[in-house]
Amino acid sequence: MDGGELVAALRRADVDEVDGSPRRRAEYSSDASLYRVPPLAVAFPRSVDEAVAALEVCRTYGVPVTSRGGGTSIAGNAVGTGLVVDFSRHLGAVTSIDPAGRTAVVEPGVVLDTLQRAANRHGLRFGPDPSSHSRCTLGGMIGNNACGSRALGYGRTADNVVAMDIVTGAGRRMSTSDPLPALNEVVNAHLGVIRTELGRFSRQVSGYSLEHLLPENGFNMARMLVGTEGTCAMVLGATVNLVVAPAKTTLIVLGYPDMATSADAVPALLPHRPIAVEGLDARIVDVVRSRRGTVPDLPDGRGWLFVEVTDADPARVIADSAALDSMVVTDPGHASALWRIREEGAGLSSQSVQGHRAYSGWEDAAVPPERLGEYLRDFERLMSDNNLASMPYGHFGDGCVHARIDFPFHERQGKRVFRRFLTDAAKLVASYGGSMSGEHGDGRARGELLPLMYSTRAIAAFAAVKAVFDPGEVLNPGVAVRPRPLDADLRPGPRPVLKLAYGNDFASEIHRCNGVGKCRADTPGTVMCPSYLATLDEKDSTRGRARVLQEMVNGTLPGGWRAPELKESLDLCLSCKGCSVDCPTGVDMAAYKAEVLHRAYKGRLRPPAHYALGWLPRWARLASRNPGLANRILSGPLAGPLKRMAGIDRRRPLPAFANQTFRQWFAQRPAHPGQPVVLWVDTFTEHFTPEVGKAAVAVLEAAGFEVRLSAKGLCCGLTWISTGQLTAARRIVNRSVKSLSQEGVPIVGLEPSCTAVFRSDARDLVRTRKVDVHTLAEFLTDNGWAGRLDHVEAVAQPHCHQHAVMGWDKDAQLLAQAGANVQSVSGCCGMAGNFGVEKGHYDVSVSIARSKLLPAVRNAEEILADGFSCRTQLDHLAGRRAKHLAELLAEHL
Repeated sequence: MDGGELVAALRRADVDEVDGSPRRRAEYSSDASLYRVPPLAVAFPRSVDEAVAALEVCRTYGVPVTSRGGGTSIAGNAVGTGLVVDFSRHLGAVTSIDPAGRTAVVEPGVVLDTLQRAANRHGLRFGPDPSSHSRCTLGGMIGNNACGSRALGYGRTADNVVAMDIVTGAGRRMSTSDPLPALNEVVNAHLGVIRTELGRFSRQVSGYSLEHLLPENGFNMARMLVGTEGTCAMVLGATVNLVVAPAKTTLIVLGYPDMATSADAVPALLPHRPIAVEGLDARIVDVVRSRRGTVPDLPDGRGWLFVEVTDADPARVIADSAALDSMVVTDPGHASALWRIREEGAGLSSQSVQGHRAYSGWEDAAVPPERLGEYLRDFERLMSDNNLASMPYGHFGDGCVHARIDFPFHERQGKRVFRRFLTDAAKLVASYGGSMSGEHGDGRARGELLPLMYSTRAIAAFAAVKAVFDPGEVLNPGVAVRPRPLDADLRPGPRPVLKLAYGNDFASEIHRCNGVGKCRADTPGTVMCPSYLATLDEKDSTRGRARVLQEMVNGTLPGGWRAPELKESLDLCLSCKGCSVDCPTGVDMAAYKAEVLHRAYKGRLRPPAHYALGWLPRWARLASRNPGLANRILSGPLAGPLKRMAGIDRRRPLPAFANQTFRQWFAQRPAHPGQPVVLWVDTFTEHFTPEVGKAAVAVLEAAGFEVRLSAKGLCCGLTWISTGQLTAARRIVNRSVKSLSQEGVPIVGLEPSCTAVFRSDARDLVRTRKVDVHTLAEFLTDNGWAGRLDHVEAVAQPHCHQHAVMGWDKDAQLLAQAGANVQSVSGCCGMAGNFGVEKGHYDVSVSIARSKLLPAVRNAEEILADGFSCRTQLDHLAGRRAKHLAELLAEHL
């Protein structure tokens, strides 16, 4: 059966939202693992009945079915050759919470953070908390038996599931409390092996957890199904336990000479009943410091334990720790900053200390905690023997170690090294009585190796249980039972042959994405990814776009740079650059989109908006010769036809040109003595909002500087870059950089997107020169001037490009020193320069603004927004005039 026939059959069964297009298949061909398995189609059920109907169609035609939540599987258990059923798009609700009974009923696609927010309103929480909590779903957590840092105190997902509604691979829709005699027969036939080989320690996740079916454990089918990786049943809903959120916790940070020594100390700490005991190595701290600039101070040492307790005496914990040095943290803000080292390190570990790309595969092995130190020393030796490196860390209180390893997949022997190492590592962990997986599941990475850990009788028991639930092997075949070879479906690596206009290798750049899915999360303090948060469609996530681009550069997507699938995938990318800083692997989709547009339209007629908006600086200079006439035309009867011709949405009002340009005003005023500073005159300040430039001059002169303007006729090239006109952009940027590099005095930019070009894109486009352009806040703060903003209350919208390239820390510092009370809004305004103006983008642009920005400014006394597009969006949608920092400071001189 091909994809078209499957889609048609599903629609006949009233499964309406199903897609078998090449683009959709590319988006779902990978998860966060090493594996690529394109499905025939993807279904997005709007109800559990649709999910059941989809499974029934697949059973009829013998099509494999893979359930998927956030797609964050690191072992390859969320990809499949048949139908992928994505529960995250429509079935993501918390159905009910029983505060008295401390339970919640959830749909399978609910994101863990969503459940936590709902539970927190009742002083409760779900116990397990994997680091992917912002985007992983409860259905996925059930599939993997997810744990996280605090599973030590609250248990694994299996320990917190009360009951589930399921449909088996045989098509039976049932509750896990319903009788299943055939399962009892399997258990009775394998009692000996279950009692001796399974359930030996808490993180024994590999294989099926059949110990829950023992008579002495109450024959708990729900717990047994947790961790079966979608191979036995499709989860339709679950009732889970909640725990009381502790009113107060204390974090004790312990320093040791090295990580293995810290692991030796774990058994002595467990009697204090900590909620979490996390191990951290100096290598991962060094990487976080190098990428983020700084990390909070830690106790002396090269290996650390983060011990979180509720009622234990910190002094006694430290006394039993044998630590070199220690730190007791009771302030929640300080503790959160320290925990962020651990969480950010997990994302940044995709690159080794040596700078090599690091991969999953041997990601979450676990041993009994009392043997962890010995295991770590042997594990390090094994890596050294294979000339491999990683940055291990993990849940040391449970004996679980995470490690991404720099397998040499770029070399001919890469697959051979991968197989040899995983085989030897499996033998090593088995020799310690451990488990190849401690929380992520075996998936495609380790299923083949289960016989190294279990006897043939145990493997037979797993197969017998699978046969009870899924006799036709429809559910996630190739995983757990009769698994695929661990190197059978590995994703192809980059082929370094596609040279970027930016100067880098496009294939290597686009393969940065490892699928962890942080772009699907609504994380405070980040921008990525506004289009996904508006549509909740994988197509509009950074990861989804990366997958389509990877297929193109690997030659598996027909059409190359001009493939329609590529155009669809990138259409709603705002080029906000949020992913360049918020993505753990540094994916820069704005740069990739510019490159694709550059290649796709090279030597061809472009869309009208590329000329109308991409050439905006030219049109603005022309219009400013007679701004009154230009404004009458753009606001009169001709506005509608002109917008249609220019590819501009009819609902989007166009900003008016200023009656007098900023340069015209500046030329009429006397010079002010002081230290010289050059003010970069951008298109928006010059032609639309000269009042911003006037305010900046007033502030800089009040701070004791003589303001000079950048040379006339220069441009940063932003609008050419964002529309992919990179040949022209390089010429424009080169001219501007050449001029600015000869100034010899500090340069200040007012428009964040223009300043960001000089700090990022220009350095790639013009590698022979570079020039430093400072934000107003950076320049004033570095020169010790803050102004007076006492009693000012404001809401600030930092520009996305400033967030990504320059950061907003200096602005926050200056405003605080000036005495203002400012609340900053995270996320994008939705305008994003030309994006929100172009036809076809208006609804998404407005949706993004309504999600965070518009509610935040509704009752604000003052609104601060340095970006012209941000101010334009606020003026249109909120009817509020936002101010540039320069204007706010100038008003209080």
